[in-house]
Amino acid sequence: MKILDSAEEAVKIIKSNDRVFIHSAAATPTVLVEAMSARHRELKNVEIVSIHTEGSVPYAKEEYTDSFIINSFFVGKNIRPHIQSGRANYIPIFLAEIPNLFRSGKMPLDVALITVSPPNKKGYCSLGCSVDVSNSAMDNAKHVIAQINPNMPFVHGNGIISVDKIDTAIYVDKPLFELKSKPSTEIEKAIGQHIAELVEDGATLQMGIGGIPDAALKFLTNHKNLGVHTEMMSDGLVDLVEKGVINGMKKKIEFGKIVAGFAYGTRKIYDFIDENPIVNMMDVGYTNDTRVIRQNPKVTAINSAIEIDVFGQVCADSIGPRHFSGIGGQMDFIRGATLSKGGKAIIALPTQTQKGIPRIVSTLKRGAPVVTTRAHVQHIITEYGKVNLYGKNLKERAKLMIGIAHPDHRERLTKEVFEIYNILV
Repeated sequence: MKILDSAEEAVKIIKSNDRVFIHSAAATPTVLVEAMSARHRELKNVEIVSIHTEGSVPYAKEEYTDSFIINSFFVGKNIRPHIQSGRANYIPIFLAEIPNLFRSGKMPLDVALITVSPPNKKGYCSLGCSVDVSNSAMDNAKHVIAQINPNMPFVHGNGIISVDKIDTAIYVDKPLFELKSKPSTEIEKAIGQHIAELVEDGATLQMGIGGIPDAALKFLTNHKNLGVHTEMMSDGLVDLVEKGVINGMKKKIEFGKIVAGFAYGTRKIYDFIDENPIVNMMDVGYTNDTRVIRQNPKVTAINSAIEIDVFGQVCADSIGPRHFSGIGGQMDFIRGATLSKGGKAIIALPTQTQKGIPRIVSTLKRGAPVVTTRAHVQHIITEYGKVNLYGKNLKERAKLMIGIAHPDHRERLTKEVFEIYNILV
């Protein structure tokens, strides 16, 4: 590993027509990204690939179109307007399959920009809070450029890397990106309580980020022997570990361990995972592998939706034709939970937006893709209750879904189901 004095010097290795990977979420190496973007006048057709990143995306400026081509596996807030305008591109893919894109050579990488912890006394750094697809990218890139950041936790799992794997590096002392949690709304609390009622003692949890998962965790304080095998983890898990609710004692895979692909939250979660032997941060090719997920007992997968129709078709990554997020790992865990002994697959969502637009509908919006099919769904939860669609016919599904829709929309939904599908509920 060669230590350089500046990011400008480090990114000189990037040349026109290269494909460059950017490290994910809280680990986004912004200093390197900014230095690369500043070279826009001398670079042409540099392809940028990433999942969710944080911070600014200067390479996405309209005037840099000839310099940078953008392909994103996930539509985060920073890249969303550029994808919706057509400046950037979205690649729909299951999160679990991205590492194999890099490892198989189907998407070869020239350069990986990453953030790591300082090396320990044995010469190893850690990818810290974001192993996800980033370790596979780093392993398969021709050249690895690292920001060594003392704020990055050193985390157990397969994100521990020898300094020999890093070609060039710079030192950057910057706080990691944080996602501050907000107080749960009454609707989120109602949904969270319904979720908690479905979680059994000894269950293995997978949950995402946001108000609903946070609210659900707060209702689990009286549960026992919960485990965690998840795509991502955030602050809400820490309290349950400290209270002994989460101990992993019933897990069959990674007994006693909290397993995740990445962590994103406040400094609380970053400090919790630092040098913590019960935490394994792993490649999502492992965490999101259905064959692995299903081996744990009572896997309870808690995911969200933007919109869902009365038969259970879930749109989770767009608002009509406008891409909003990504496929991610929803289907990986929905299927894994369904196949787990005693497992439960849950989709939870409010019945309407803050503007009163219904999220339970007779038909998905024009252009809306289906992420989870009606054949895969099980439990659907809103603030008005919970239903299980698994094994139900279309008429039964429509009746159940209308029953947990917002009261203001139920009459219209009933009418539309009859007019469109000739189903009387």
